[in-house]
Amino acid sequence: MIFDTISSDSSPLRSAIDAAWLADESACVKALLQQVTFSGEAQSRIDGLARRLVIAVRENAEAQGTIDAFMQEYDLSSEEGVVLMCLAEALLRIPDDETADRLIQDKLGAADWGRHLWHSSSMFVNASTWGLMLTGRIVGVDDEILRDGHSFLQRLVSKSGEPVVRMAIRQAMRIMGQQFVMGATIDAAIKRSHEADNRDCRYSFDMLGEAALTRSDANDYFNAYQNAITRIAAIVDRQLPLFARPGISVKLSALHPRYEIFQRSQVLAELTPRLLLLAKQARDAGITLTVDAEEADRLSLSLDIFDAVYCAPALDGWNGLGLALQAYQKRALFVIDWLQSLVTDVGRMIPVRLVKGAYWDSEIKRAQERGLEGYPVYTRKISSDVAYLACAQKLLAASDCFYPQFATHNAHTVAAIVELAGDLPFEFQRLHGMGEALYREVTLSKEAGGLGLPCRVYAPVGSYQSLLPYLVRRLLENGANTSFVNRITDRHAAIEEIVSDPIVELDGLDVKPHPHIVLPRKLFGNDRLNSRGINLHSALSLAALEQQLSLFIEDSAVVTQWHAAPIINGVMIDDDDRAQLAINAPANHQCVVGDVVNATEVMVAEALASAAESSAQWSSTAAEKRAATLEKAADLFETHCAELMALSVREAGKGIADALAEVREAVDFCRYYAAMVRKDFSIPQVLPGPTGEHNQISLHGRGVFACISPWNFPLAIFVGQVCAALAAGNSVIAKPAAQTPLIAARAVQLLHEAGVPGAVLHLLIGSGRTIGMQLVNDARINGVAFTGSTETAQTINRALAQRSGAIVPLIAETGGQNCMIVDSSALPEQVVIDVMQSAFNSAGQRCSALRVLFLQEEVADDIIEKLSGAMAELVVGDPLSLATDVGPVIDQAALETLQAHAQWMQTEGKLLYATPLPDGLECGYYFSPHLFEISRLDLLPREVFGPILHVIRFPSDGLNDVIAAINRTHYGLTLGVHSRIEATVRYIQQRVRVGN
Repeated sequence: MIFDTISSDSSPLRSAIDAAWLADESACVKALLQQVTFSGEAQSRIDGLARRLVIAVRENAEAQGTIDAFMQEYDLSSEEGVVLMCLAEALLRIPDDETADRLIQDKLGAADWGRHLWHSSSMFVNASTWGLMLTGRIVGVDDEILRDGHSFLQRLVSKSGEPVVRMAIRQAMRIMGQQFVMGATIDAAIKRSHEADNRDCRYSFDMLGEAALTRSDANDYFNAYQNAITRIAAIVDRQLPLFARPGISVKLSALHPRYEIFQRSQVLAELTPRLLLLAKQARDAGITLTVDAEEADRLSLSLDIFDAVYCAPALDGWNGLGLALQAYQKRALFVIDWLQSLVTDVGRMIPVRLVKGAYWDSEIKRAQERGLEGYPVYTRKISSDVAYLACAQKLLAASDCFYPQFATHNAHTVAAIVELAGDLPFEFQRLHGMGEALYREVTLSKEAGGLGLPCRVYAPVGSYQSLLPYLVRRLLENGANTSFVNRITDRHAAIEEIVSDPIVELDGLDVKPHPHIVLPRKLFGNDRLNSRGINLHSALSLAALEQQLSLFIEDSAVVTQWHAAPIINGVMIDDDDRAQLAINAPANHQCVVGDVVNATEVMVAEALASAAESSAQWSSTAAEKRAATLEKAADLFETHCAELMALSVREAGKGIADALAEVREAVDFCRYYAAMVRKDFSIPQVLPGPTGEHNQISLHGRGVFACISPWNFPLAIFVGQVCAALAAGNSVIAKPAAQTPLIAARAVQLLHEAGVPGAVLHLLIGSGRTIGMQLVNDARINGVAFTGSTETAQTINRALAQRSGAIVPLIAETGGQNCMIVDSSALPEQVVIDVMQSAFNSAGQRCSALRVLFLQEEVADDIIEKLSGAMAELVVGDPLSLATDVGPVIDQAALETLQAHAQWMQTEGKLLYATPLPDGLECGYYFSPHLFEISRLDLLPREVFGPILHVIRFPSDGLNDVIAAINRTHYGLTLGVHSRIEATVRYIQQRVRVGN
């Protein structure tokens, strides 16, 4: 078995969950509409109750929650609403006043606050608007804050205290935060829950915080949960039924720094006992514990852990372990089936919190970027509403198995739940700070005209600094002008629209998926297909991939057939000059034992002659035919995806995810250049001119291109260079890196199979100093495409310059010091996530990998601590394992270069952290990720290609010095910026000289 991340539960019910992950949306919606039906009388009752709720809320608008009124006025359809979201998310975490002032000026200065004045009946909203309007006028002064470091705001500062504006805005953000957070501590939250206005509700307390990045973070969250349970236990009335008592909600990603499916074995071993401890503590405290829902990629792992804890004999007799379920996922109904089977086997009820879901935007974007066959969520809001009712119906139908908890702010959904439930036990839930007006009618006694139904408040607990990521999700989820929270109190919105039946509306649509959210494969419209991805988080997808990969990874008969030799005129030429290629060690599943034939001078001459002779005919080949050939090649690369991935793993040491990305990028290159050749080469462009003249521009190939590619992207860059040259009508001689000829040979074979004539595309294998320079110096080479070191590019450039005749173009992508600039407005957790990915993925062997991290002094210590903690969790090892984060570097020379640099850095810099190398990696070229601090950028004379990251601190007024230092390196392929201040981002973008 190659992968160890596949769930051990391969039961039909778990398989059904997995199969529904990316299921056809039209089929899913059809099934929903067949499942959820109401009689005419029931529909009438639902409509009547929904109208009654909306009317009651509007009549009591003066009692509307302040945040509801505020969000209605400043919804995310307005520029001002977006501004406030950005400001609230960042301001309270900025430690230095100067950056805080820049953020306030950036966000408030350009907005039109006056148009919101006196729109709302809420005095809170109007007072807030007045303050924002005045502040916007103050901070809107044109000011070169980045040049001299002193803003107009700072000139208002009295010598003895903070600027009035900054202090006022910070206080306003705290007030805004109070609407969402129950209390800064669990004691404060409990005290607030006992206040007069809150006594009618039940509570589920959640310790605020996002996913843990370090072991220390996870321990802090675990201790916070334990303390919260202890504090809640002290106020529990054990005379009440279990489900009428307060409870706690737990986020699994907060309890482990690597809560992801690729680390499944580690997570199960370490997190399951932790959750069981919390569950036993909650049981002893007499309260419930609910496992929160997270991103779609984590659902399978969540179910594995829930299964293990729920089935533990230690919890016998306790019905308090619950699970949150997202109805917007296509898998939700199948999860209910699986949960019901658990209850049947174990015999304990499961409380299920049914939510619609809070990560919709992210799920759509991830599926598009990964090129998946579909989406894990429904693309229409009304489809999620109908799915919610289908799930509700299913939960209520199994009332002996579940205690349903319906989390919704939608009046029609509330009315439909009341109709579905009848006399069955259940409760509603809402977010703290939202929906108070609606649920005042729900919880009000029947004698007083309400529904007399229980409602539990999901109550976040934590500091304002912990609030921000949570706040953003809440604002995105409920702040949009289409959300029910906004529309229910908007008297301009017709009641008929607000309480419309989503079942009727969805059934009436001819096209069930959203017409403007195309499938991920159609992301680029009619120009080209998106490359096909593989859902590496799915057990079914992994099982299929494992079966395909095993043929090439484990079958020695197939592996020994791998062979690389020069391919000239479409024929692979065998020779006695064979070299056995063995990269790294067999123990690492990387050893490639195959034949590699290096090109001779005779072979080079033959390839040059053939390519030169065929170039004119290929250039005159119709652009449509060239485009179709490249598209056929893309299809073939996708067909042979597993084989090409296996080659990338075994020859280049790529990890599984990187190997898949390598194939996808090669496919994208083929289709991109096919689209470009259709656009630019098909029809000459006619130019205007004087009467009687006919002027036009047409594009043609230059002749023969030498394409010299690197080992770090042995398929993607190799194919990209070759396809660009072929698309433009050139014949090509491709010379891959000496370390990765097998991948190149297979790619050329597939290009020939797609229809590229053998005389047009040739492959030469050998040293760059011999074969490469022989090509560069030959007069028949009309252009060179090169990716590699700056030194080699300069050597090629000088050689081309010395040739007589026409000037020969050199298209070179070279290395450089890739930097990231982080100011104090950045979110440290997101910085660490991005730095880890950029600096250490692919063992730091990407052209675009992060080499130097500039951190503003005020946040440097915190980010370095988090970064070091995250590095401690990296897994270095066999690239064939999905659990591996960092595989080997390419060869012994690369390893020795990294070791020498690390030794030099011990004297010139300061070692902040080095990830330990695990035992058993004595064979192979493994180098652990290193983090060094240095004083200045010019200590690094050249790029070091591997998992070494350098940190440089800079003061808040030192941005210009950072930019100057980066520009003095002459070239950087990429630059990253982490700042919430748009003016800062634009300032850097306009001044830094980098490629991307």
